[in-house]
Amino acid sequence: MDRTQLLLVGLPLFLFISDLFQLFTPPPQKPNSDHHHHHHHQPPPVIQQPQTLEFPTQKTGGIGAVGIGNTVTIDFCSSCSYRGTAVTMKNMLDNQFPGIHVVLANYPPPLPKRLLGKVVPVFQFGVIGLVMAGEQIFPRLGIAVPPPWFYQLRANRFGTMATTWLLGNFFQSMLQSSGAFEVYCNGELVFSKLKENRFPGELELKDLVGRKIANPTVVDGLGASSWS
Repeated sequence: MDRTQLLLVGLPLFLFISDLFQLFTPPPQKPNSDHHHHHHHQPPPVIQQPQTLEFPTQKTGGIGAVGIGNTVTIDFCSSCSYRGTAVTMKNMLDNQFPGIHVVLANYPPPLPKRLLGKVVPVFQFGVIGLVMAGEQIFPRLGIAVPPPWFYQLRANRFGTMATTWLLGNFFQSMLQSSGAFEVYCNGELVFSKLKENRFPGELELKDLVGRKIANPTVVDGLGASSWS
């Protein structure tokens, strides 16, 4: 038997014997899992939440609850577009004096202006009706021949009616406006636009109302200095 034949026979025999040896040899013990994790795995990192600094909160109302039991009335000209200013002042007073009762109301114009304001619509509809049906109206009034100015108005019928309507609305708006912005605290006047000819500032009105609440004996606070 030469060397080649020996190699061909011996190699399979060696592999067969090694398989038998591995079959009857007990398997080696596995390392402890706890020990393995202890040496090879790191604990999960702890994520630290950012800490927020807490500051002492401030009250929204500058004077606490001193507004309870007090009433502020703002009488303003509603036809003058003063409502926005009145609402702004109301929100400021509600914020600065929690519990205060703020009333918004319309300040009417004087009686003569109110009466004239009621006459303007009658004049408007009278002119428009006269232009549209003057030929039937004048004979009923005892005027057989309409005056010359009627024919001039009748010649430009639509222009006359439009001008009458626009001018009437303009005059009616002027007669209904009072230009007032009057502020009362517990029934006593603390600011008057009719006297000062201006609107109050927010800080100014806050000081005036605050002084009146703190010292109820103060009657006129118009133009007063700041209150602390």
